[in-house]
Amino acid sequence: MVERVVPHRRIGLPAYTVEVGTEPLARPTRNSVGGWPFLDEGQAWPECFCGERMALFFQLDVPQDVGPFGGDHLLVFHCRAHNDASDPQLTDGRLVPRYWDAAQPPYPGPFWSLLLQRHATLPTAEPEPSVCALPLVLRPFVDNPNARGLGAQTFKMGGTPSWAQDPEFYRCACGAELIYLCQVPEGMEFAVHPDQPEQPYSIGADTYGLFLGNEVYLLACPAHCDPAAVWPVNQN
Repeated sequence: MVERVVPHRRIGLPAYTVEVGTEPLARPTRNSVGGWPFLDEGQAWPECFCGERMALFFQLDVPQDVGPFGGDHLLVFHCRAHNDASDPQLTDGRLVPRYWDAAQPPYPGPFWSLLLQRHATLPTAEPEPSVCALPLVLRPFVDNPNARGLGAQTFKMGGTPSWAQDPEFYRCACGAELIYLCQVPEGMEFAVHPDQPEQPYSIGADTYGLFLGNEVYLLACPAHCDPAAVWPVNQN
């Protein structure tokens, strides 16, 4: 049985739809699928436990009005060779210390890296080699919950999650209640360049997916105890 935090009732964060453009990027931009990661100084490009450098799926600047995360830069990396669902490891009602590095049975570590960077000013010299680089545009919208309290089932920043199953809430190892930040819809595909290795369990040979194509809800630590203090909830 997964232990969950019972949250205080609160108004959802301001909402932004995330739209994927069609014109391939030729230079770095902070809001992108693939592209050139903007990382804090000293932050290395994340690697999977298997030793392979993870693929950058997307990155976004968090709008200033999105709660305690306004002004942060979100980056979502995932391994091409390992594709599975996340499995929360808990102790004393909290995610385990350094849960972003903790084992994901049967794996000795995570196959993803979710970063909320606060000083990401410069792009890497080289772009993500696998995922096709496309622009992302954030547009504000009203994410009115339906009668069941669920928000829009779309690619979005902020707003109210559209939980496919029961809502899940977790407490960070630092003690702070994680707050929902971003949602990736079920089955979202990310186009890859030709001749790239096929991702296990992906929908097609020319696309990659996150966490087996599950709906993904990113919950982040409002205390910013670590840039990697973000937990991916998977549901379908």
